[in-house]
Amino acid sequence: MNAVEVMRKGGVILYPTDTVWGIGCDATNSEAVAKVYAIKKRDDSKAMICLVDSDVRLQRYVRNAPEVALNIMELATKPTTIIFDNAVNLAENLIAEDGSIAMRITNEEFSKELCYRFQKPIVSTSANISGMPAAQNFKNISEEILNAVDYVCWSRRQEKQQHTPSSIIKIRNNGEIQIIRR
Repeated sequence: MNAVEVMRKGGVILYPTDTVWGIGCDATNSEAVAKVYAIKKRDDSKAMICLVDSDVRLQRYVRNAPEVALNIMELATKPTTIIFDNAVNLAENLIAEDGSIAMRITNEEFSKELCYRFQKPIVSTSANISGMPAAQNFKNISEEILNAVDYVCWSRRQEKQQHTPSSIIKIRNNGEIQIIRR
């Protein structure tokens, strides 16, 4: 069984992303999203990021994505997550109370291929219990997290280099821009 099959069946995976290791699932499946919140011991009012493989896919899940947001994602020198207004076609428990969603187009080889094969957005939240440090590498992931997921991807398990979370920018449809994390 592979990561795509597990997510199609509503399961939760552990996988390397363009930033830190992530816990992921089908971003359109509210039961799978609820499992991720439970694994992280996180309040579901705290939104999570979704990864997609292209701006075309992103625009299926964000109504009227501002052109400037897509340009920022394309030109950024480090992984950059944008919080968009008007999320659509996603699990209701993934969308923030104000109707926004955090999305990132991944360019890292493994996560991009995973998103492409899955053909839908994948939840990408750091592989840790809420409030604990993010797992920069596979070796930093706790037994509790490893045992809680349905599938652990094999790619990049031996890596030792430092990874950091993405930048996060909120871009409102009215043009207002707010930097959440550099």
